[in-house]
Amino acid sequence: MFLETRHIEKNFGTFRALDDINIGVREGTIFGLLGPNGAGKTTLIRLINRIARPDGGEILMDGRAVSDDDVRRIGYLPEERGLYKKMRVGEQAVYLARLKGLSRREAEGRLIRWFERFGIESWWKRPVEELSKGMQQKVQFIVTVLHQPRLLIFDEPFSGFDPVNATMLKDEILRLRKAGATVILSTHNMASVEELCDDIALINNAKVVLSGSVNEIRRSFSNNTFEAVTRKSDQKLQLPDSFDVVSSTCEDDIERLQVSLPKNATANDLIATLLNQCQIVSLNEMLPSMNDIFVEAVKKGGAR
Repeated sequence: MFLETRHIEKNFGTFRALDDINIGVREGTIFGLLGPNGAGKTTLIRLINRIARPDGGEILMDGRAVSDDDVRRIGYLPEERGLYKKMRVGEQAVYLARLKGLSRREAEGRLIRWFERFGIESWWKRPVEELSKGMQQKVQFIVTVLHQPRLLIFDEPFSGFDPVNATMLKDEILRLRKAGATVILSTHNMASVEELCDDIALINNAKVVLSGSVNEIRRSFSNNTFEAVTRKSDQKLQLPDSFDVVSSTCEDDIERLQVSLPKNATANDLIATLLNQCQIVSLNEMLPSMNDIFVEAVKKGGAR
């Protein structure tokens, strides 16, 4: 495992912020760190970055305790904006890149390429205070990835972005993963989790209440509902009473049925029923969205 937290605990006075947190992040994957506000996500991120120290447990990278040298190979984009408003954009980006160990020449060369990639080369000499929230986030994203770290940690990276720029950022995160980076993504945007993440951990009330691969988790929450697309029949479809028709719509000669099956029934049972009455165009299982799973898991508050 590339990054592991083992039995992590963190207290602030009498408040338990993290309680026996165990997660594993596979190398070259995008790992979603999820949870409601105040669940402990940002606290865990700060512990991984050694901004704070745990009160118990250990954090391992490549099987050994995370060190200051490891932190230098981490790129961290916090949710809070951290740019100096009076500095010019290019000047500040070079300054922050040099803090990551790049020479001025190397920093400027990489920054120019990234600014051109994001279409923001005209901002180089503008003061930060003239930039919108989304524009500042672009600059911070570039500085976060500029030193080509092994581990990238993004805390609410899509905040302040319109759909076009959010899509651009998602594409960049996927490109960085493809280039070999490992990514931890903390976000409330569940649609982005489905698009980007390989694995997730959901923290609630200081504990991990759900973890695993996105596909396996969605399947584990399946309620045995399927969408059948059929050619419209002259006769009304007859289904067993135990098959609950959630919705039925018609368009031209196509009919769409969403059917919830009893626990002891399978897709084969639905197919067998429909084959005798109509032509099946397609059949797909309707897996719950990560948003639905998030809400359900947080409401339950327990481990699964």
